Parts: sequence; structure tokens; C-alpha cells
Amino acid sequence: MSETVIHVEGLGKRYRVGERERYLALRDVLTYAFTAPFRRRQERRTRDYLWALRDVSFDVQQGEVVGLIGRNGAGKTTLLKILSRITRPTAGSAEIHGRVGSLLEVGTGFHPELTGRENVFLSGAVLGMRKGEIVRKFGEIVDFAGIERYIDTPLKHFSTGMQMRLAFAVAAHLEPEILFVDEVLAVGDIEFQKKCLGKMQEVSNSGRTIVFVSHQMNQIRRLCQRVLWLEAGLIHKAGPSGLILGEYEAASISGQSGADERSNGNEEKTRFLKWHIQGAPPDGPSILTTLGTVQVGFTIEVASGIQCGHHGIALFNSERQLMWAWATERVKLERGIHELTYTFPGLPLRPGAYSWQVSLWEDGRLLDLWDCTPDMIIATEVHQHPQDQWNGVLNVPCELAIGRSKGK
Repeated sequence: MSETVIHVEGLGKRYRVGERERYLALRDVLTYAFTAPFRRRQERRTRDYLWALRDVSFDVQQGEVVGLIGRNGAGKTTLLKILSRITRPTAGSAEIHGRVGSLLEVGTGFHPELTGRENVFLSGAVLGMRKGEIVRKFGEIVDFAGIERYIDTPLKHFSTGMQMRLAFAVAAHLEPEILFVDEVLAVGDIEFQKKCLGKMQEVSNSGRTIVFVSHQMNQIRRLCQRVLWLEAGLIHKAGPSGLILGEYEAASISGQSGADERSNGNEEKTRFLKWHIQGAPPDGPSILTTLGTVQVGFTIEVASGIQCGHHGIALFNSERQLMWAWATERVKLERGIHELTYTFPGLPLRPGAYSWQVSLWEDGRLLDLWDCTPDMIIATEVHQHPQDQWNGVLNVPCELAIGRSKGK
């Protein structure tokens, strides 16, 4: 049975909203003292507080990689700062068992007048590394950052990207039992970001516990087995990465594309009403979690009979790239409400948001064209290359067998 290394119960953090107090002269202090009894009640009424976190409770097991997701201001960074002992909680408790390392602010402990070499030792000490540990890992740190040529140059002459690379390299070579990471994998250029992600995968594969904040869902999918979704300081939902990320993406994009935006078709003649994935909750998000057979239904209302219609359907990804399309001729529909059901052996697409588009024509006239809302969220298991540059459109499970060739 896994050991619980992080136990959070009823955690809350409250901040006072308002401006900082101005400097007071002696005259102001005396005036303030004499008028205090008359102002206390008014201050209590006007004082405003903000709960950045409220009643947050969860456990993390040893070796688990947990993702924190949510919009800006949801409380993710505040939670990590409390767990890192940087900020005191207003309420509740957080028990941490093990040596902690935090990658909350890249560049902690750096000084512009010192050389890159000196800053490695300074920043490493600030982050909790012993001098012997820094000496032993110095070569790895410099090689990882890719700045060997400039290591003895004052930091003030480094570009911003070089500083970020060196800062992450120092922080990434800590060896804590528990690691808190806040949005630091976005440093540097694309190539270095891939390097950072690979380093984090290496850390997670070593059995260390990681709590990871990111707005990049593909990073969360790749690194985390479980996700906590924070909303307005509360844990809105928690569970397996695929399911929670799918619901989060569905909530994030809802309302972004104009609902019920239509072409200039003849809406009195016919109109698409709704769409659904068979088996999904009728009032819930349209999330696909299986790689198996999928049935998708489109409900259409026909005001008068259609004798020779043309029906088209298309599937687009979030970047409006066409994934698939199909059409059929000689469609006959009587007056009333009909269900058009498509059965697919599977939709092996990479996780993310997708949108359907359906249309109906008659005698060359457009009757209705609908960009279906809400979007479809694919939240299946990931079966793709671990490096982003080799991630394709398809998400296809496969098995590899290696045997001795029978040929010469």
C-alpha cells in the first residue's frame, strides 16, 4: 500500500483586499488613536476580504504525479506556496512527509553582477542544495542549460532566455522526495521546452512525488495520473487526468463559439436542433472517453417534406483543420422530427476539442448549416509518441512484437 506523503485538510487562505497603509506622521498617529473608538464599527463593515483558498482537502501518495488545473486566480499558486511553507494558511493544515523542492519562480537566488558559475552555486544554495551536491552536478547543470561558453560571464550580459535556461537547469537538478512545480516548463525556446518536459518525465519515472501546475493540457496529460481542478479557491473536481481534463476543456470552450450561429438557410423549412454522443449524460459535457465504437446522433426538425436532399457532415479540430467529411445524396425526410445517427468503429483522434458541422440542401438551396454546439471533447488514453514534435492527428493503440527474422 502506498504511503501518504501529503495530507491537506480544510486548507484556507484569506487576503485583505485594499490598498497598503500609507506612512503616518506623529500627528496622524495621535489623530488615529483618538478617533479609533468611533471608527472600529465602520471599519468592520467596510473591510473586505478575499478567500484565495477555502476548505481544500486532499491526499497525495508517494510516487504519485498530481496536476493542478484551473483558470488564473483559481488558487493554484497559493496552494503550492502554502505546501512549500512560503505562505501561512489562514485555516486548516497541510502535512508534508519528505524533503521538499519547489520550482515556483524560475531564477530564485540569481544576482546580475555575479557570473553564471557563481549564480549556480548561489541559486543552488537558496534552493536547498549542499555545496558538494552542486559541485557534483555542476557539469550536468551547465550542459543541460547549453551555456558552457558563457558560464564565467556576468549574468547581466545573458539574454533573458539564457537566464531562464540556467535557472531551470539548477532547479531541475534538485533531488527532493516531493517536488512542487508551477508553470516553469514554458521557459526558453521550443527545443528547450521539450528538454524540460523530458527532465520532468525522468523525475516522475524515478518514483518521486510531484504536484504540477500548468495551463498546457498536453503536459498535464503526459505527466499526471490524477488532476485536481480548482475553481475560485475550491476543489471543483478531482479524478483521473483524462476525464477531468476533458470536462475542464469542455467548460473552458463553452460559449466561446457563438451558440446556434446559422447560415442564411431556410430555417422555416428545416433546422438542426441538437446533437449527442450515445451513452453520454444528456445534460453533461459531450466527452468521448472510449476508443471503441461510437454513435453520434443529430436531431433535425423538418417543416415540410424533403424528396431529394443532400446531407453533409464534417469534423474539425480546435484549429479548424478538417479531420473527416462525408456526404450522401437523395435524402428523403417527411415532415416532423428525425434523428440522423452515425456509427463509427472508433474515433482515434488525439485528445482535445473537436466540432461537428452538419448541413442539409435541396435542389441546390441550403436549408440549414450548423456548427454544432457544444464542442466534442475527446478524453481517451494517449497512445502517441512522448515527444511533441512527433504527435500526430491520430491516437491509435498498437503492440510491438520483436522476433528473429526467418529470412537470410
